[in-house]
Amino acid sequence: MSRDRIALYCAQAQALAWADGLRAALPGTQIDLWPEASPEARHAIVWTPTQAFMDAHPALELIFNMGAGVDALLRLRLPPKARIVRIEDGGMAVQMADYVCHAVLRHFREFDVYDRTAAAGQWAPRPDRARSDFPVGVMGLGVLGQRVVNALQQFDFPVRGWSRSPKAIEGVRCFSGTEQFDDFLAASRFLVCMVPLTPDTQGILCRASLSKLQPGGYLINVARGAHLVENDLLALLDSGHLAGAMLDVTRTEPLPEGHPFWSHPKVTITPHISAQTVVSESIAQMVSKIQAVQRGEVPAGLVDPARGY
Repeated sequence: MSRDRIALYCAQAQALAWADGLRAALPGTQIDLWPEASPEARHAIVWTPTQAFMDAHPALELIFNMGAGVDALLRLRLPPKARIVRIEDGGMAVQMADYVCHAVLRHFREFDVYDRTAAAGQWAPRPDRARSDFPVGVMGLGVLGQRVVNALQQFDFPVRGWSRSPKAIEGVRCFSGTEQFDDFLAASRFLVCMVPLTPDTQGILCRASLSKLQPGGYLINVARGAHLVENDLLALLDSGHLAGAMLDVTRTEPLPEGHPFWSHPKVTITPHISAQTVVSESIAQMVSKIQAVQRGEVPAGLVDPARGY
């Protein structure tokens, strides 16, 4: 491993922590920070790289993505031998779980309403609501999705799960495939979007799908902004079919000044912070995958470009 070179592409604010961590984990390995090119590098660790970066590193074999979604990488022309490897957790799962649980509890317990009444100087208790009336549907049952499901179960909400292929999770009513998608939506009042962004899931959160949620539905999107047809969400909020939405991702990031989401009383925006990569945990995972390849093994987390994840 000492003969390896690793090409690193990320924001300047992150580069030092990543470079220092990699040098400590891989003594003797050369770490090259873009725009310094290392055409002989066999591994790259990246976040939203450019085509110029890929073109400058023709020998790449493994490309590690710093985050969970790889849609930005799949839009590029990769070196001929390159394979993309996902971080399967990297410290993100527990963050995603507490974000989603916060969003669910905030709406269910009406803490958003209490914020408004307190600001108006009103003492206005709300009537109790039954958890059984608020089933939570989680779209996407990978590593992060299953951690979210497990966390939600601790709060005694009925939990539904949907995935492309069949999954079995104790205590969760699971649905799979396009043929069961509408049934999954109809069984959910909260909808948590955690699926990868692929051609099949682009715009999947639209009027047709969101209108199938139970009345008073609530959307939580922690996946990608392109999953959501924004005008359709606004229309369903204004009609009253949906009670609200908490969005960590938007089609344009940062969300532009003057966008209707900023001022809509039923929309809560956070700046793509639901699950941020923990550098030390991610580096440890990447090192183990590099070592697996050196032993002739297939590393976990390889991306299938045809599926998009």
